[in-house]
Amino acid sequence: MPLAFYVDRFDPFIGPHWGRIGIHKYGVAYLLGFIAGAALLYLYAKRGRGRLPAAAIPDLMVAIVFGVLLGGRLGYYILYDRWRDFPTDPFEILRVWDGGMASHGGILGVAIAIAWFARSQKLSFLHLGDLVVSTAPLGLFFGRVANFINGELWGKVAAVKWAVIFPLSAPGRPDELIPPRHPSQLYEAGLEGIVLFAYLQWRFWRSDIVRTQPGRLSGEFFLVYAVLRVFGETFREPDVGVSLILGLSRGTFYSLFFVGIGLGLIANGKRQALWPTTGR
Repeated sequence: MPLAFYVDRFDPFIGPHWGRIGIHKYGVAYLLGFIAGAALLYLYAKRGRGRLPAAAIPDLMVAIVFGVLLGGRLGYYILYDRWRDFPTDPFEILRVWDGGMASHGGILGVAIAIAWFARSQKLSFLHLGDLVVSTAPLGLFFGRVANFINGELWGKVAAVKWAVIFPLSAPGRPDELIPPRHPSQLYEAGLEGIVLFAYLQWRFWRSDIVRTQPGRLSGEFFLVYAVLRVFGETFREPDVGVSLILGLSRGTFYSLFFVGIGLGLIANGKRQALWPTTGR
Protein backbone atom coordinates (compact mmCIF):
# COMPACT_ATOMS: atom_id res chain seq x y z
CA MET A 1 0.00 0.00 0.00
CA PRO A 2 1.48 3.40 -0.96
CA LEU A 3 2.07 5.94 1.79
CA ALA A 4 -0.71 8.49 2.28
CA PHE A 5 1.77 11.32 2.85
CA TYR A 6 4.59 12.74 0.77
CA VAL A 7 8.06 11.60 1.81
CA ASP A 8 10.80 14.25 1.75
CA ARG A 9 13.70 12.44 0.08
CA PHE A 10 15.25 15.15 -2.05
CA ASP A 11 18.88 14.76 -3.03
CA PRO A 12 20.66 17.71 -1.34
CA PHE A 13 23.25 17.78 -4.14
CA ILE A 14 23.16 18.83 -7.77
CA GLY A 15 25.01 16.32 -9.90
CA PRO A 16 27.74 13.96 -8.65
CA HIS A 17 29.26 14.37 -5.21
CA TRP A 18 31.91 12.71 -3.10
CA GLY A 19 30.78 12.39 0.50
CA ARG A 20 29.95 15.93 1.65
CA ILE A 21 31.87 17.48 -1.26
CA GLY A 22 29.76 18.61 -4.19
CA ILE A 23 27.33 21.30 -5.32
CA HIS A 24 24.82 21.67 -2.50
CA LYS A 25 21.33 22.86 -3.35
CA TYR A 26 21.46 24.82 -0.09
CA GLY A 27 24.44 26.79 -1.40
CA VAL A 28 22.70 27.35 -4.72
CA ALA A 29 19.68 28.71 -2.83
CA TYR A 30 21.89 31.31 -1.13
CA LEU A 31 23.44 32.20 -4.49
CA LEU A 32 20.01 32.72 -6.05
CA GLY A 33 19.04 34.99 -3.17
CA PHE A 34 22.15 37.14 -3.65
CA ILE A 35 21.63 37.34 -7.43
CA ALA A 36 17.96 38.31 -7.06
CA GLY A 37 18.83 40.93 -4.46
CA ALA A 38 21.53 42.45 -6.65
CA ALA A 39 19.17 42.54 -9.64
CA LEU A 40 16.64 44.52 -7.62
CA LEU A 41 19.27 46.98 -6.42
CA TYR A 42 20.30 47.58 -10.05
CA LEU A 43 16.63 48.17 -10.91
CA TYR A 44 16.35 50.72 -8.08
CA ALA A 45 19.43 52.54 -9.36
CA LYS A 46 18.11 52.55 -12.93
CA ARG A 47 14.75 53.95 -11.81
CA GLY A 48 16.34 56.55 -9.55
CA ARG A 49 14.67 55.13 -6.45
CA GLY A 50 17.72 55.28 -4.22
CA ARG A 51 21.04 56.99 -3.65
CA LEU A 52 23.12 53.86 -4.10
CA PRO A 53 24.99 54.17 -7.42
CA ALA A 54 24.97 51.13 -9.66
CA ALA A 55 28.78 51.06 -9.70
CA ALA A 56 28.84 50.45 -5.93
CA ILE A 57 26.44 47.49 -5.96
CA PRO A 58 29.07 44.74 -6.56
CA ASP A 59 31.10 45.90 -3.55
CA LEU A 60 27.96 46.12 -1.43
CA MET A 61 26.99 42.57 -2.40
CA VAL A 62 30.41 41.28 -1.34
CA ALA A 63 29.90 42.90 2.06
CA ILE A 64 26.40 41.44 2.32
CA VAL A 65 27.61 37.94 1.43
CA PHE A 66 30.16 38.07 4.24
CA GLY A 67 27.53 39.51 6.59
CA VAL A 68 25.07 36.71 5.86
CA LEU A 69 27.60 33.88 6.10
CA LEU A 70 29.48 35.09 9.16
CA GLY A 71 26.39 36.41 10.96
CA GLY A 72 24.32 33.35 10.16
CA ARG A 73 27.01 30.92 11.27
CA LEU A 74 27.95 32.80 14.43
CA GLY A 75 24.26 33.27 15.22
CA TYR A 76 23.65 29.53 14.97
CA TYR A 77 26.71 28.79 17.08
CA ILE A 78 25.88 31.29 19.83
CA LEU A 79 22.09 31.66 19.81
CA TYR A 80 21.39 27.93 19.54
CA ASP A 81 23.87 26.76 22.19
CA ARG A 82 26.33 25.07 19.83
CA TRP A 83 29.11 26.80 21.79
CA ARG A 84 28.50 24.32 24.61
CA ASP A 85 30.23 21.65 22.50
CA PHE A 86 33.40 23.71 22.14
CA PRO A 87 35.44 21.68 24.71
CA THR A 88 34.79 18.42 22.83
CA ASP A 89 34.45 19.81 19.29
CA PRO A 90 36.29 23.14 18.98
CA PHE A 91 36.18 23.19 15.16
CA GLU A 92 32.44 22.68 14.73
CA ILE A 93 31.90 26.35 13.88
CA LEU A 94 34.17 25.96 10.85
CA ARG A 95 32.32 22.96 9.39
CA VAL A 96 29.79 24.96 7.40
CA TRP A 97 29.25 21.98 5.07
CA ASP A 98 27.43 20.22 7.93
CA GLY A 99 24.77 22.96 7.93
CA GLY A 100 23.74 25.34 10.65
CA MET A 101 22.75 28.94 9.91
CA ALA A 102 20.53 31.23 11.97
CA SER A 103 18.36 33.76 10.13
CA HIS A 104 18.39 36.18 13.08
CA GLY A 105 22.19 36.09 13.09
CA GLY A 106 22.32 36.50 9.33
CA ILE A 107 20.07 39.58 9.45
CA LEU A 108 22.21 41.19 12.16
CA GLY A 109 25.34 40.30 10.20
CA VAL A 110 23.93 42.10 7.17
CA ALA A 111 23.11 45.13 9.34
CA ILE A 112 26.76 45.32 10.43
CA ALA A 113 27.93 44.92 6.84
CA ILE A 114 25.61 47.73 5.70
CA ALA A 115 26.85 50.01 8.49
CA TRP A 116 30.47 49.42 7.46
CA PHE A 117 29.72 49.92 3.76
CA ALA A 118 27.63 53.05 4.34
CA ARG A 119 30.44 54.59 6.38
CA SER A 120 33.10 53.72 3.80
CA GLN A 121 31.01 55.11 0.92
CA LYS A 122 29.66 58.11 2.86
CA LEU A 123 26.06 56.99 2.36
CA SER A 124 23.16 57.17 4.79
CA PHE A 125 23.09 53.96 6.83
CA LEU A 126 19.33 54.09 7.28
CA HIS A 127 18.64 54.81 3.61
CA LEU A 128 20.95 52.02 2.48
CA GLY A 129 19.36 49.67 4.98
CA ASP A 130 15.92 50.42 3.54
CA LEU A 131 17.12 49.50 0.05
CA VAL A 132 18.64 46.22 1.21
CA VAL A 133 15.78 45.02 3.43
CA SER A 134 13.33 45.43 0.55
CA THR A 135 15.26 42.64 -1.22
CA ALA A 136 16.01 40.45 1.82
CA PRO A 137 12.84 38.28 1.73
CA LEU A 138 14.04 36.77 -1.54
CA GLY A 139 17.01 35.25 0.27
CA LEU A 140 14.76 34.11 3.12
CA PHE A 141 12.46 32.42 0.60
CA PHE A 142 15.21 30.47 -1.13
CA GLY A 143 16.76 29.55 2.22
CA ARG A 144 13.51 28.08 3.55
CA VAL A 145 12.93 26.11 0.36
CA ALA A 146 16.45 24.73 0.79
CA ASN A 147 15.56 23.73 4.37
CA PHE A 148 12.68 21.70 2.93
CA ILE A 149 14.91 20.10 0.31
CA ASN A 150 17.38 19.13 3.04
CA GLY A 151 14.55 17.69 5.13
CA GLU A 152 15.56 19.78 8.15
CA LEU A 153 13.79 22.17 10.54
CA TRP A 154 10.58 20.20 10.15
CA GLY A 155 7.24 21.04 11.70
CA LYS A 156 5.18 19.49 14.47
CA VAL A 157 3.38 16.19 14.01
CA ALA A 158 0.19 16.75 12.01
CA ALA A 159 -2.53 14.82 10.20
CA VAL A 160 -3.41 17.46 7.59
CA LYS A 161 -3.62 16.23 4.01
CA TRP A 162 -0.49 18.12 3.02
CA ALA A 163 1.64 16.80 5.90
CA VAL A 164 5.05 15.42 4.98
CA ILE A 165 7.14 12.54 6.27
CA PHE A 166 10.69 13.67 7.06
CA PRO A 167 12.96 10.60 7.34
CA LEU A 168 15.59 12.60 9.23
CA SER A 169 13.07 13.20 12.02
CA ALA A 170 13.31 9.48 12.93
CA PRO A 171 16.55 8.05 11.48
CA GLY A 172 16.52 4.34 10.84
CA ARG A 173 12.74 3.90 11.04
CA PRO A 174 10.70 2.75 8.01
CA ASP A 175 8.85 5.60 6.32
CA GLU A 176 5.45 4.11 7.15
CA LEU A 177 6.27 4.27 10.88
CA ILE A 178 7.40 7.89 10.87
CA PRO A 179 4.68 10.37 11.89
CA PRO A 180 3.91 13.03 9.24
CA ARG A 181 4.60 16.65 10.10
CA HIS A 182 3.73 20.16 9.02
CA PRO A 183 6.03 21.29 6.18
CA SER A 184 6.82 24.36 8.28
CA GLN A 185 9.77 25.23 6.03
CA LEU A 186 7.31 25.92 3.19
CA TYR A 187 5.01 27.86 5.50
CA GLU A 188 7.94 30.09 6.44
CA ALA A 189 9.02 30.37 2.81
CA GLY A 190 5.57 31.71 2.01
CA LEU A 191 5.36 34.00 5.03
CA GLU A 192 8.92 35.32 5.46
CA GLY A 193 9.58 35.14 1.74
CA ILE A 194 6.58 35.78 -0.49
CA VAL A 195 4.27 37.69 1.88
CA LEU A 196 7.01 39.88 3.36
CA PHE A 197 8.53 40.55 -0.07
CA ALA A 198 5.16 41.57 -1.52
CA TYR A 199 4.52 43.93 1.38
CA LEU A 200 7.93 45.61 1.24
CA GLN A 201 7.82 46.00 -2.54
CA TRP A 202 4.36 47.56 -2.28
CA ARG A 203 5.64 50.02 0.31
CA PHE A 204 8.80 50.71 -1.69
CA TRP A 205 7.14 51.49 -5.01
CA ARG A 206 3.86 52.98 -3.80
CA SER A 207 5.33 55.46 -1.32
CA ASP A 208 8.35 57.71 -0.97
CA ILE A 209 9.33 56.69 2.58
CA VAL A 210 12.76 55.42 1.52
CA ARG A 211 13.76 58.99 0.69
CA THR A 212 11.59 60.96 3.11
CA GLN A 213 11.62 58.71 6.20
CA PRO A 214 14.96 56.86 6.22
CA GLY A 215 14.88 53.80 8.42
CA ARG A 216 11.13 53.39 8.46
CA LEU A 217 11.02 50.63 5.84
CA SER A 218 13.74 48.79 7.75
CA GLY A 219 11.62 49.13 10.87
CA GLU A 220 8.62 47.70 9.07
CA PHE A 221 10.77 44.82 7.85
CA PHE A 222 11.88 43.93 11.38
CA LEU A 223 8.37 44.25 12.78
CA VAL A 224 6.53 42.31 10.06
CA TYR A 225 9.27 39.67 9.89
CA ALA A 226 9.01 39.13 13.65
CA VAL A 227 5.22 38.75 13.53
CA LEU A 228 5.36 36.32 10.60
CA ARG A 229 8.22 34.37 12.17
CA VAL A 230 6.39 34.00 15.49
CA PHE A 231 3.29 32.76 13.65
CA GLY A 232 5.35 30.30 11.63
CA GLU A 233 7.05 29.01 14.78
CA THR A 234 3.69 27.74 16.07
CA PHE A 235 3.87 24.99 13.41
CA ARG A 236 7.58 24.23 13.81
CA GLU A 237 9.10 21.58 16.05
CA PRO A 238 11.63 23.16 18.45
CA ASP A 239 15.23 22.26 17.64
CA VAL A 240 16.32 18.99 19.23
CA GLY A 241 18.62 19.53 22.19
CA VAL A 242 17.96 23.29 22.32
CA SER A 243 16.14 24.42 25.44
CA LEU A 244 13.21 26.83 25.42
CA ILE A 245 13.56 30.35 26.84
CA LEU A 246 10.66 31.44 29.07
CA GLY A 247 8.63 28.67 27.46
CA LEU A 248 9.28 30.07 23.97
CA SER A 249 11.21 28.55 21.08
CA ARG A 250 14.48 30.28 20.25
CA GLY A 251 13.04 31.62 16.99
CA THR A 252 10.09 33.18 18.80
CA PHE A 253 12.16 34.58 21.66
CA TYR A 254 14.75 36.26 19.44
CA SER A 255 12.00 37.68 17.23
CA LEU A 256 10.69 39.67 20.19
CA PHE A 257 13.88 41.76 20.07
CA PHE A 258 13.19 42.45 16.40
CA VAL A 259 9.80 43.87 17.39
CA GLY A 260 11.57 46.43 19.60
CA ILE A 261 14.10 47.27 16.88
CA GLY A 262 11.31 47.66 14.33
CA LEU A 263 9.21 49.97 16.48
CA GLY A 264 12.26 52.10 17.26
CA LEU A 265 13.17 52.50 13.59
CA ILE A 266 9.59 53.32 12.63
CA ALA A 267 9.40 56.01 15.33
CA ASN A 268 12.72 57.44 14.17
CA GLY A 269 11.51 57.50 10.55
CA LYS A 270 8.45 59.49 11.57
CA ARG A 271 10.66 62.05 13.34
CA GLN A 272 12.80 62.33 10.21
CA ALA A 273 9.65 63.17 8.25
CA LEU A 274 8.75 65.94 10.69
CA TRP A 275 12.27 67.33 10.99
CA PRO A 276 14.13 66.39 7.78
CA THR A 277 17.91 66.45 8.11
CA THR A 278 20.12 67.70 5.30
CA GLY A 279 21.89 64.90 3.48
CA ARG A 280 19.69 62.10 4.80
